Amino acid sequence: MPSNRARRTAALIGLVLVLLTGAEPVATAVPAGAFGWPLQPRPIVLRRFDKPAQDWLPGHRGVDLAGVPGQAVLAAGDGIVVFAGTVADKPVVSIDHPGGLRTTYEPVRAEVSVGRRVERGARIGTLEAGHEGCGTCLHWGLRSEGGGRRRREYLDPLGLLHLAPLRLKPVAPP
Repeated sequence: MPSNRARRTAALIGLVLVLLTGAEPVATAVPAGAFGWPLQPRPIVLRRFDKPAQDWLPGHRGVDLAGVPGQAVLAAGDGIVVFAGTVADKPVVSIDHPGGLRTTYEPVRAEVSVGRRVERGARIGTLEAGHEGCGTCLHWGLRSEGGGRRRREYLDPLGLLHLAPLRLKPVAPP
């Protein structure tokens, strides 16, 4: 019988494949509760994911969530902190999750250090003001780290949350 970690990793790989191919899932790809909102209470989504046609073109590689300065920012899922520092004068925290996924949170003053293992809901830092375009909001990003023949790819982090119930579509007659 597979371990919980093996089942979780397989489920995350399934989610990545669903997100990469755009295929309709026939079952939940990630166990319920594997990922959650990085802000509590559940925030308003101010700006949605807008994947560019090519990596170098304009787009919005994440979602902006309404928040207040000093608000606790939480790990969306279990993982290991791989970055806690400054990028282009913005404080950033990044976490690697099983299945080759990486979540990124900005502007967040880190309360965790690189290499620390975190669980879903663990406090990773505090939200700071100054995110371009929305004043005080959390920019939350998700990326598949690739591997093998797959390349790195930006994904919509809201896909981790299973916001709507899964509905099976009827099969059209031939």
